[in-house]
Amino acid sequence: MAGARSCRVPNTRRRTLRRRPLLKKLRRAVRHEVARQAERGRAVRLMFQDEGRFGLLGSPRRCWAPRGTRPTVGARLERKYIYAFGAVSPHDGVLDSLVLPWVSAETMSLFLAEVVRRHADEFVFMVMDQAGWHIAGELIVPENMRLMFLPPYSPELNPAEHLWEALREQCFANHVFRNLDAVQDTLAAGLVQLEADPIRTQSMTGFKWITSIRLNAS
Repeated sequence: MAGARSCRVPNTRRRTLRRRPLLKKLRRAVRHEVARQAERGRAVRLMFQDEGRFGLLGSPRRCWAPRGTRPTVGARLERKYIYAFGAVSPHDGVLDSLVLPWVSAETMSLFLAEVVRRHADEFVFMVMDQAGWHIAGELIVPENMRLMFLPPYSPELNPAEHLWEALREQCFANHVFRNLDAVQDTLAAGLVQLEADPIRTQSMTGFKWITSIRLNAS
């Protein structure tokens, strides 16, 4: 268009270049693990893990209101939090989650143990970011699990991030909670709903560049 000005959209090129080497590396690693586990008669489950922080601090959002009126939304300013640990399988939408009081190598070890308990007949290939408690020396990684880490500062590559967006929008937007127990009850109920609806979870996390990775040895 004549006279139009152009500019590069911030981070667009950087994000594209990040995904390509990750996809190549991830494909290669998963393919190797699938072949190795096939010799043992065990299937591989590819999962992406993340933690979401939920608390008393209010987060007002847009809402419906009668025309000509301004809605009033309450909010608390107290900074107390609990954490949702989640791991999702983008291929089929299966979600495993726990609500824990803090993030640490200890709580992360508990969550990983819970994941492999739920998938005792499979080998879990877990992809996660490089948070301190994910790479800590004290972290206990189960025998039937392998960890792979995302590049630094790349939350856009982790589909599990979309789970927290959905929970905050549907369960926490414009809510005022009396205490952390009320937050925990709401968070647990929201996670139970997500775990019971793999079709919805898969629609939020099933990025094509992930689901195109084959998880069978043939």
